[in-house]
Amino acid sequence: MKAMQITEYGGPEVLKYVDVPDPVAADGQAVVDIQAVGVNFTDIYSRQGVNPPGLPWVAGVEAAGVVRSVGSGVSNVSVGDEVAYCSFPGSYAERAAVPAWRLIKMPDGLSVQDGAAAMLQGMTAHYLCHDTYRVQPGDRVLVHSGAGGVGLLLIQMCKKLGAYVYSTVSTEAKAELARGAGADNVILYTQQDFAAEIAKATDGPGLQAVFDAVGKDTFDQSVASLAPRGYMVLYGQASGPVPPVDARVLGNGSKYLTRPGLGDYTANREELEKRAGAVLGWVKSGELKLRVEHSFALSDAAEAHRQLASRATTGKVILTP
Repeated sequence: MKAMQITEYGGPEVLKYVDVPDPVAADGQAVVDIQAVGVNFTDIYSRQGVNPPGLPWVAGVEAAGVVRSVGSGVSNVSVGDEVAYCSFPGSYAERAAVPAWRLIKMPDGLSVQDGAAAMLQGMTAHYLCHDTYRVQPGDRVLVHSGAGGVGLLLIQMCKKLGAYVYSTVSTEAKAELARGAGADNVILYTQQDFAAEIAKATDGPGLQAVFDAVGKDTFDQSVASLAPRGYMVLYGQASGPVPPVDARVLGNGSKYLTRPGLGDYTANREELEKRAGAVLGWVKSGELKLRVEHSFALSDAAEAHRQLASRATTGKVILTP
């Protein structure tokens, strides 16, 4: 089968479209014929060696498709089921052998593309505002990168929970997308100091939470924007890793800093089903709107990485084998 593999860490050019052996379902696994692949920043970090996965490595951790075969001991899926999954490596390929417990059956009425677009980013948005910081009605929160895949979903979920949502974006076109998702106050960080704008808008008290996937470029001002006992939720590093932090920056206001990851919030089947079920249920009902604007052939994964890293994309980026 064909797959996008790396044999060294580096830029997008290290992704190579190659032949690799067909996967075989071991005990507890299912082989999935992949029809749509989700592209995420974690794929870029792994390709760069920030989170070195070991070499050679077939990229990607999210996909959806049709079950081709199952190993012994598998009862939750059958051959022919349409399924989606995330948080398991090797999705930039025509097929993948995946632990069956990670597979979620697609609800009737949703496509496999919906599954590849919703699983990782949708569940990330879900745990961020339902568990890492439990957003309450009346809370004021900031969602950075409001036109990105997680950002658009997180804005919608925070509004659903009753929050007043600030968001930062780089262009007016992206600002329109964030407003369309429900953001109450959108700040163009290329033209405005977001911390100053938030201080002015809140008359000083600050925010209950900042959801930040940008990292180095926004960290200090994000912490400064928090109210006493506010939560700095750092879940990504699109601009680079945050330098070592002097804990005293949190002491002025008893602030909290956390660096969560989806794997810890979908650590067992019960939690995975609950979180995925909520997200896919909202997509099916129309309560949660997916935005898939960028689709590439699997062989063009390097270009997808270039565009995602340059923040040229909005919403979800999909590869098609």
